[in-house]
Amino acid sequence: MATNISSSRGMRVRGLSRWRIPLGASLLALAGPAFAGWDKLNMTKGVTELSAIIYNLHMLILGVCTVIAVLVFGAMIYSLIRFRKSRGAVADTSMVHSNKAELIWTLIPVGILVAMAIPAAKALIRIEDMRNSELTIKVTAYQWKWQYDYLDSGVNFFSTLAQSSNFAREKDSGIDPNTVDHYLLEVDHHMVIPVDTKVRLLLTGNDVIHAWWVPAFGLKKDAIPGFINELWIKANKTGTYRGQCAELCGRDHGFMPIVVDVVSKEEFARWLEANRPAPETPPAEPATAVMPASPTNS
Repeated sequence: MATNISSSRGMRVRGLSRWRIPLGASLLALAGPAFAGWDKLNMTKGVTELSAIIYNLHMLILGVCTVIAVLVFGAMIYSLIRFRKSRGAVADTSMVHSNKAELIWTLIPVGILVAMAIPAAKALIRIEDMRNSELTIKVTAYQWKWQYDYLDSGVNFFSTLAQSSNFAREKDSGIDPNTVDHYLLEVDHHMVIPVDTKVRLLLTGNDVIHAWWVPAFGLKKDAIPGFINELWIKANKTGTYRGQCAELCGRDHGFMPIVVDVVSKEEFARWLEANRPAPETPPAEPATAVMPASPTNS
């Protein structure tokens, strides 16, 4: 009987071994697509100096929270397994109050919070530091478009939803939105800024509260009528970056996208010169009639 049992066990083990490699290969093949999107779960680093600061702060705080979670839950799980009743553990009812224990579990969290507050405060101060700006743009929000005014050069234009998206969004238009490039995220006039340049934005609203938000830049600020908010961006990578109004501002709130082109400084200078308004020529002065000399009495 013992021989039969051992032989049957051996057959089962050999059978499992035979399927181990194919099974492992199948699991690895399935794991590839399953983990393909994990990089999209975390905050992205963005393309500006501030977005990198915010990302690094996020990763620091996430690391601290992860360490705390591992230590706390590890201690809890160990205690539940090691000191369970089935192993003869008896609850310790002698320590019902301890000033030392209460002091320790109060000071440690306070110390952790203070340590995390220091880099957070530095990041907030950096976000609000508008000094040494090299370019200032006034951004005015309307229902449902944006106006960009380059204060140092006189360039001024409105930016509205591109006609291709505007036609496709209409009911019974017959246009498949999937065939429209950057559907609802394209405008007729892009905001243009130079790379590696500190750009200061002055945000305000003309009618209701809006919010200027480009995810790749890492910041969002409200545009409030009668009030001016400030933010600054310094992009370190050229490209086209898209965003939207992030404040519910009325019927067409979802149809006022933001598109920013980050270009080289040389290309920005050419764009600025091409879009600079022509100087106004002063009106010609009216010609004055020459009066004939009056005769003199001799």
